[in-house]
Amino acid sequence: MASMSAHGSSAWTARENKAFEKALAVFDQDTPDRWVNVAKAIGGKTEDEVKRHYQLLVNDVKHIESGEINFPYRSSTRLC
Repeated sequence: MASMSAHGSSAWTARENKAFEKALAVFDQDTPDRWVNVAKAIGGKTEDEVKRHYQLLVNDVKHIESGEINFPYRSSTRLC
């Protein structure tokens, strides 16, 4: 599976991804004009780009939670 940054019209920088994460925490699903606000918080991205980036994130999380993506650090024993 390709990384999320490989999708869309332009790559997302680490700074943009961090701003995206912070904006999602501030502007939840009940926020009017959520995607406009998220795009403004990031800067340089359109409403459609942030919506698409969010959908890719949701899809990636579904793949991870379903076990379709294996991580080398996963183990069957807890370290806590």
